[in-house]
Amino acid sequence: MTMNEASGQRIWVVDDDRTIRIVLAQALRDAGYRVQAFEGARQALAALADELAPELVFTDVRMPGVDGLAFLDALKAGHPALPVVVMSAYTDIASTAGAFRGGAHEFLSKPFDLDDAVTLAGRALPLVAMDPVPTPTAQGARELVGSTPAMRELFRAIGRLAQAPLNVLITGETGTGKELVARALHGESPRAARPFIALNTAAIPADLLESEMFGHEAGSFTGASKRHVGRFEQADGGTLFLDEIGDMPASLQTRLLRVLAEGEFFRVGGRELIRVDVRVIAATHQPLDNLVRDGRFRADLLHRLDVVRLRLPPLRERKADVPALAQRFLAEAARRLDAPAKRFHADALRRLERHDWPGNVRELENLCWRLAALAPGETITAGDLRDLLEGSACAEAPGDWTQALAAEAAAALARGDVGLHSALRVRFDKALLEAALTHTGGRRREAAERLGLGRNTLTRKLGPTRPRRRP
Repeated sequence: MTMNEASGQRIWVVDDDRTIRIVLAQALRDAGYRVQAFEGARQALAALADELAPELVFTDVRMPGVDGLAFLDALKAGHPALPVVVMSAYTDIASTAGAFRGGAHEFLSKPFDLDDAVTLAGRALPLVAMDPVPTPTAQGARELVGSTPAMRELFRAIGRLAQAPLNVLITGETGTGKELVARALHGESPRAARPFIALNTAAIPADLLESEMFGHEAGSFTGASKRHVGRFEQADGGTLFLDEIGDMPASLQTRLLRVLAEGEFFRVGGRELIRVDVRVIAATHQPLDNLVRDGRFRADLLHRLDVVRLRLPPLRERKADVPALAQRFLAEAARRLDAPAKRFHADALRRLERHDWPGNVRELENLCWRLAALAPGETITAGDLRDLLEGSACAEAPGDWTQALAAEAAAALARGDVGLHSALRVRFDKALLEAALTHTGGRRREAAERLGLGRNTLTRKLGPTRPRRRP
């Protein structure tokens, strides 16, 4: 008998997908847990009335009849301390935040690595006696689009952080959508009904920035003919988003530090102490740690802002999201331009995925607006993109790897080889996996994440005889 069995740890798996239900249940049994599997929430709730409650539940979201979130509510009503892991192939902010709002312990994106699920069970079970931390949600910030592992992790983080009254620092390259993340954190928070105020500190001259942030009294400087309410006062009770915080002048860094520490300030030229309740979310494309080391950014201010750090990946690191983003942007651009609806040909989408997108999501959005206005036909082809993407780092060139693959296939066919597709596919997978492992220093889990694979899949494709590398 294993330690888990001896301790009587009971887990329920609820999923209408028979394959996932069986495989996950077996993996948990192999780890020593006592597992019951149910094909729907109604069956699980019926069993709950007759049997001892489990100590952990894995449940899918989209199931016929009672869905996973309604099932979560029912479980929490009778067993508020029961940890529940919500599983779904549909990882967006609304469903993720909805799960955490209902008291979910964790959100597990499908497809998932069985090792990760078992590890998660081990982490969740010791927390049985603890009170859950619910995370409320709101309708908002649906502009964020993505299903890659990096974006799923970001959505989970937003769902968890939305309620917490913590300052957040969002990092990422220009054009990745940092303000959308800030709006999502606000829109899914208890402050959603209060103002969201955005201020780009790099877009305002330094001599005017102080007045924009803190306001001024009439007559405080030349041209100040009347009182001006600053962004902090405008955001009282809500959220203030400070974009490009790394460009803030040193003198204002000191004033901002006091507001973050004390929640109070004076308007420029004023004597009245203003108190505000504001959640500050900052963003930057610059390495603030380097700016601190160079004496250009206050270390104590960074510590105040950087309570939680969220990294927004560049578009080149999540190219699988490009087709969904492109089609969404194209449809929105056509609607707002009152132009005929257009669509991308499959070749055009593949061409977009090959582009490196140095301007990130903003570059893709601008491209789609140009296409909506200027593309001649209803279907956008790869030819329509040629001039627009000319000179990109991934522009097609003679002698690229696809031509080498075609030459290899032609030679094999000339030799009379059979089973060609399978043989070349194995070689392709092996080359790709070897490159990923070399890049990650042999760390299989990281390599699998970078490729968008489960670790078990990576191990199976490599084969059992591959020696294990050390990091």
